[in-house]
Amino acid sequence: MKEEKELDLAIIGAGAAGLTAGLYASRSKLNTLIFENGLIGGQIRETFSVENFPGFNAISGSELADKMQEQTVKSGANINEFESIEKVKLTDEEKIIETDSAIYKPKSVIIATGSKSRKLPVPEEEKLHGKCIHYCELCDGAMYEGKDLIVVGGGNSAIDAALFLLKYAKNITVVHHSEKLKAQKINQDELFKHKNVTLLLNTEITHVLGDNTIENITTENRKTGESGTLKADGIFVYIGNKPQIELFKESLTLSESGHIKTNEKLETNIKGVFAAGDVREKEVRQLTTAVNDGSIAALMAEKYIKGF
Repeated sequence: MKEEKELDLAIIGAGAAGLTAGLYASRSKLNTLIFENGLIGGQIRETFSVENFPGFNAISGSELADKMQEQTVKSGANINEFESIEKVKLTDEEKIIETDSAIYKPKSVIIATGSKSRKLPVPEEEKLHGKCIHYCELCDGAMYEGKDLIVVGGGNSAIDAALFLLKYAKNITVVHHSEKLKAQKINQDELFKHKNVTLLLNTEITHVLGDNTIENITTENRKTGESGTLKADGIFVYIGNKPQIELFKESLTLSESGHIKTNEKLETNIKGVFAAGDVREKEVRQLTTAVNDGSIAALMAEKYIKGF
């Protein structure tokens, strides 16, 4: 028989939004537990350098994550990173979170599970994942000292990754499916001033041939339909993120893209359940907006719990 534990607030996810929510909730004297089955700090830890967060000219993502975690724990929040959530029941009347060792009954829940990288849509992705197809330049970039790389994507994440990979790569080719990049112009200018960086627009990778290493890469031009080939030793992929809503998709209202719908108070369709960060439907997804979401969600959860 699993032990039952009552809480004021359960926060699912310990990224920027979840940690901020934990900080605000604990400072409001709420009995708060944060659940995380991955890296505390979420996507922040995969960022080489953060240069647009107020208060820091530049700080590594891992250092910023450590500082946020330390502050949240010091405020009184507990972080549970050792138990996996098996199932969640969310209704207006009752909230239940069951892990492999306990059953938690919080008065309110904040969902801050974030998102995960979308996979390169080629048949060989699963076979080559981690061997020559990668999603984290910080984790795997050092494998490619003096090698040729492809970076797939056109947003800030792709261009930032390419800038980081320049310290290792002999040559980098940026492949993007659209007619223009979406990344900030200042970062584009910084990347393409390097002579060993080239850009392929309107291009999609269709196959990555090879067993443990890349033998050949086939491409297709989206405008002309023309096929082509590329040579590279590794591929780093940044084509967007998928919201992590598997535990909640049966009970919460979702957008067409699969994100959780909320109002301006970050309330979901279930009373006492809030969503914050990249998992919710919104126009802008930045570290600062995740922090904003976390603070609002915690303050609204406090009002709900105390009956304001």
